[in-house]
Amino acid sequence: MNLRSVSASLSLVPVALLAACSLPSSPSSAPPYVVATLQPTAGNQASGTAWFVRQGSDVLVRARVTGLKPNQEHGFHVHEKGDCSAPDATSAGGHFNPDGKPHGPQAGPHHAGDMPSLKADAAGVADYSATVHGSVLDGSAGDLAGKGLVVHANPDDYTTQPTGNSGARIACGVIGKVAGQDASGRAVPLP
Repeated sequence: MNLRSVSASLSLVPVALLAACSLPSSPSSAPPYVVATLQPTAGNQASGTAWFVRQGSDVLVRARVTGLKPNQEHGFHVHEKGDCSAPDATSAGGHFNPDGKPHGPQAGPHHAGDMPSLKADAAGVADYSATVHGSVLDGSAGDLAGKGLVVHANPDDYTTQPTGNSGARIACGVIGKVAGQDASGRAVPLP
């Protein structure tokens, strides 16, 4: 390579840098989030998708669940194990509770997995949005990624220990561990 071609190559570096600066920002500017795809347990019809979006020291939980009992509330909890293999989802274990707190509502002491109940409309569909204290994708003891997400047959009474008397598990999903994906590795965009 001669001096003239080295000089010409170096003169293109500023042009390339300027061009890179003018590129549009990537979709990675979205906040970190993970996804759970809910599947019905044996004999049930509830299914859906839930997104867990990191917002500082909180997590925005958004979900759409179908196949619910019309006009009824349903307990909705993060469970300790990312395992929905049992026909009744008991493989997901109990409520996620790394701090050893009692079961309860968001306004008082509660498990890290306790969330406000889902409320189905007349068609048995719940569109859900709640902000809960917690984290995703930070590796902390309270990280919700990789845990189970369970929809229960009945409303949560927020009193009965340790479950809230929410009844049978009618849907279960594993919360993904990779940003923007569910546990199967399927990319699921934010709604």
